[in-house]
Amino acid sequence: MELESLPDEVVAEIEVRDRWRRANAADGLEFLVTDIGRWPLGQTVRVAFLDGSDQLHADIAGATEQITDACNLTLDFGQNGGTFRRWTTADTVLAAEIRVSFDLPGFFSLVGTDSTDSAIGAGGGPVGGNPGQRSLNLGRFATNRPSQWEGTARHEFLHALGFHHSHQNMRGTCEGEFRWEDDIGYVPTQDPAGVFVPDAQGRRPGIYTYLAGEPNKWPRAKVDHNLRTVDAPDLVAGPFDTKSVMLYRFPSFFYKSTPSSCAPTGNGQTLSDGDKRGLDLLYPHAVDAVADRQARAGAVLASLGAGPEGVPGANGGGLAEVYRSRVEELAAAQAAGVH
Repeated sequence: MELESLPDEVVAEIEVRDRWRRANAADGLEFLVTDIGRWPLGQTVRVAFLDGSDQLHADIAGATEQITDACNLTLDFGQNGGTFRRWTTADTVLAAEIRVSFDLPGFFSLVGTDSTDSAIGAGGGPVGGNPGQRSLNLGRFATNRPSQWEGTARHEFLHALGFHHSHQNMRGTCEGEFRWEDDIGYVPTQDPAGVFVPDAQGRRPGIYTYLAGEPNKWPRAKVDHNLRTVDAPDLVAGPFDTKSVMLYRFPSFFYKSTPSSCAPTGNGQTLSDGDKRGLDLLYPHAVDAVADRQARAGAVLASLGAGPEGVPGANGGGLAEVYRSRVEELAAAQAAGVH
């Protein structure tokens, strides 16, 4: 089983950025960091494709309609007749906020507005927030589309709109349900493909050992980044939802119990009611929801120490200015009668 994962250098850049945010966080700042990662309310977010056929592009656009039907955001694929917007690795100006490719191995996406953060991937490389870099990849879709491709596409596009993996939700049970370590006495055993398997006595590898083998070859730190629950501002948006398309379907030996409370109960294809509620929370249609977000934003801004003229106090720093822009955006959306 190969898990989705951003390139190591991109993960390192994101972790440095996120550690800075957390170090400057005040009480209640989870709303700030969530807002930093989301697109402005009602925005039209452009999508472009590097490769793949027009039919594949049309199918991907169709799969995302479940997402945009549930929130106040538009995904614009630049459709003109039977063709769709494209981008190239030689671009010097952003052709789109979300830049899709099908040519790299695996499935992954930058989260939310990281897709246009020029600091991510600034050293070069195929993935990042700059014009000639991929922000979302659906590997093999152009040549060998998986049977449940719609769910995979929705999963990655939810990342692109600000969602994280459900198994990392601090309100869930996955941290305690995962078999992180090997069975006692396990003798490391690999099959011909390099995958760790049970030993001659049936003792099983733990998650750390299993993912260190083929095809992932992850060190422990990368396992932690992708699977461990983190009580951090940028990871939780709502209650744990076993029907979410953002919850991985892991092999049974990943869990301590069967059936596991961490295992998905949805079909992995369609958005759950919880996914839709999360979308409506981040990108609300209703004016009263926008007003509530504005009130919460103002409260957090005050906690950062911003004065009446918006001058950030000692505990706010530049974060207060970032957040003020979000407050002003929400106020403008309310005045315009967002619905």
